[in-house]
Amino acid sequence: MSDYDNRGRGALFRNNEKTEEAHPDYRGNMTTDDGPEYWLSAWLKTSKAGVKYMALRIKPKNTNAAQSKKAAGGGSAPFDDAIPFGAEFR
Repeated sequence: MSDYDNRGRGALFRNNEKTEEAHPDYRGNMTTDDGPEYWLSAWLKTSKAGVKYMALRIKPKNTNAAQSKKAAGGGSAPFDDAIPFGAEFR
């Protein structure tokens, strides 16, 4: 079934490996409409009013921070690691 288009879809699964309270209750992944893939994490929470909800976090699968920032629409000018030496540094 290689013709299946998974863009714009994702799934969460119960985290059976949770050993600490900070670990997510559910984990999964998703792909955006334009192609980038993301990790999903969800925690089951209860509000002060007693309403149950899921708190979510989305994180790029690409672990390269510079590429992740660029994919998110951010970024900056390329880093110039040249060290200027001259009269102004006396």
